[in-house]
Amino acid sequence: MTLGSCLNSKLLLILKGAVVERTLMVCCLGSSCGEIFYSKDSEGSWFRSLFVHKVDPRKDAHSTLLSKKETSNLYKIQFHNVKPECLDAYNSLTEAVLPKLHLDEDYPCSLVGNWNTWYGEQDQAVHLWRFSGGYPALMDCMNKLKNNKEYLEFRKERSKMLLSRRNQLLLEFSFWNEPQPRAGPNIYELRTYKLKPGTMIEWGNNWARAIKYRQENQEAVGGFFSQIGELYVVHHLWGRLEALKPLSVPS
Repeated sequence: MTLGSCLNSKLLLILKGAVVERTLMVCCLGSSCGEIFYSKDSEGSWFRSLFVHKVDPRKDAHSTLLSKKETSNLYKIQFHNVKPECLDAYNSLTEAVLPKLHLDEDYPCSLVGNWNTWYGEQDQAVHLWRFSGGYPALMDCMNKLKNNKEYLEFRKERSKMLLSRRNQLLLEFSFWNEPQPRAGPNIYELRTYKLKPGTMIEWGNNWARAIKYRQENQEAVGGFFSQIGELYVVHHLWGRLEALKPLSVPS
């Protein structure tokens, strides 16, 4: 498996109640680059996500009201800023180690996708992980990795290549697709929204109605909101097969 080198460009927008950061990601078209999504299984259908009832603005936590109940998946997104001279070595190192964790049934985690950026945020790698079983699965993985000699050596070697790194724990919206492997090459656009506190339920209700118009062409790859890290942050991930053609997705 190879890491998909991707094009990244950012545009900061101000909408009513939200600050929007748009990131365009395009997998490279060369034969050396493979699709960025991995899968242990393909169970679960996006079809069930179309039937979503409106969430009432109660006093419950929005994580309880908006997240999927049947999967209880937890996601972690990682942003690694790599030393420019180390990017190729970083890609080779992660390509050799991360898929092994993904395929190891002893670890309740899945490597959903990998990206490298070309424009915008330079020399950046992005990884998206899924933990099946929520926080207990995350803690199980973390405890096992503490005793994984190969992974500890990987982290030690990786640290020499990084300028900085940050991560965020996310839940997936109940009305959105669960990310699935896709035939490529694809264009991906990651839209990040920073909402006003108290507007998450309204946001979810509006997008629960709008998302059905983007399901037919499988453009809606994934929708998430922050749980740990910076709060009131929403990530929408869109994809399509046509290269370098703008996505006509309303903000």
